[in-house]
Amino acid sequence: MLQTLRKAWRVPEIKSKILVVLFILLLYRIGAVIPVPYVDASNFNAQFGNTIFSYLSTLSGGALEQATLFALGISPYITASIVLQLLTVAFPKLGEIAKRGEEGKQFVNKWTRIVTVILSVVTAIGYYILLAKNGMLMPEAVWGEGQSWTWFLYASVIVICFCAGASLVMWLAEKINENGLGNGISLILFFNIIHSLPSTLIMLVSLCISSFGTSVGKGFGAIGLALFVILGLLALTFFIIFITGSERRIPVQYAKRVVGRKMYGGQSTNLPLQLNMSGVMPVIFASSIVSLPTTILVLCGVTEKTDNFWGWLYRVFDANGWVYPIILFVLIIAFAYFYITISFNPVEFANNLKKNGGMIPGIRQGRPTAEYIKRILGKITLMGALFLSVVAILPIIVRPLVIEPILGAIASAAEAQYLAQSFTFGGTSILIVVGIALETARELEAQLTMRNYKGFLS
Repeated sequence: MLQTLRKAWRVPEIKSKILVVLFILLLYRIGAVIPVPYVDASNFNAQFGNTIFSYLSTLSGGALEQATLFALGISPYITASIVLQLLTVAFPKLGEIAKRGEEGKQFVNKWTRIVTVILSVVTAIGYYILLAKNGMLMPEAVWGEGQSWTWFLYASVIVICFCAGASLVMWLAEKINENGLGNGISLILFFNIIHSLPSTLIMLVSLCISSFGTSVGKGFGAIGLALFVILGLLALTFFIIFITGSERRIPVQYAKRVVGRKMYGGQSTNLPLQLNMSGVMPVIFASSIVSLPTTILVLCGVTEKTDNFWGWLYRVFDANGWVYPIILFVLIIAFAYFYITISFNPVEFANNLKKNGGMIPGIRQGRPTAEYIKRILGKITLMGALFLSVVAILPIIVRPLVIEPILGAIASAAEAQYLAQSFTFGGTSILIVVGIALETARELEAQLTMRNYKGFLS
């Protein structure tokens, strides 16, 4: 990957695209630290550090817990994309419009922007209510104080700032698609997740140093925990890279045919089907959906200590409960099949193969070929989905069994909470980071190949 990046940097056109991406990411970091007026979220992490908001804050690069301009992050845009893709499957006419080349792409992009703005308004209002109910606004902005219109004035300013920030993030992602390397949403997510990595490593190092100052036993316990976490992350990373590069190759034989005085075909090739064809999109989609119930409940003022039906519902869907990993496991598998359904059509491939005189040895052309490919695709999709699901929920299962007991013995309450919540969503974060890095590397390799290809005019 580093070699690919080095080669890409030597190509002026690709170098300019990389610089555009870096500049846009720098603009994002600037927006992520610009404070919103009348908001003081200094104790946000203390109140919601062990909830789903810690994960949402990671996806926003820490902007959510600081209530800055980009507090909503890329989440409204991701949710809008999910909604539009679901609608294209649910409504065939809408799906036909989406497949009309550039016109369909513009239609989908237009409605994605509209849905993003609507979701931004709804989320911003809910976030404002959450801040107001938990005393995170300036004294003059609290409900009912001051003049009768004061709360509306402050609410309008705060909500407009959050909505404007979400719209700017959407615009930045689209600019990466147009003028950068593509995958704007993915690159912003990648940048936001790795942003919290240095602070976690610094916390682990400081924990080891402070533990040795207390006792030798705690010091060795802290070092053992740090090695366990680091080696576990490295093992997961190599495992993800190995599975992502795995593929099932279906042999394809092309018949010989004579056109004029030339003979074409007669060659053997293969159809490579990747084990994880859907990439990290099922993980992103599933994480967004499974966090929706607890997010709505928290915005309505419900916590794990609420003693009624809504409090029970919150505890059921909480990331620290046993229902959350089960739902996440099922949704990742479901979205993996959904993504394959909308991105690869075995019938269309079988028809194109037949038109070009190709066939799979031992399989008749046409419908039998489509059914054969569909059957193989279903098997490898299941294996890829199981791989994504296991990696995503493994840290959630390991946390209460290994991480929390060790942290409780060697760390303070604040350090234990911070490291534990970082570890809860570590599997999902690693999947997203490694998957996006591999996709970006493949995109750079494709652009390098295209620019190094010598056509018949050269």
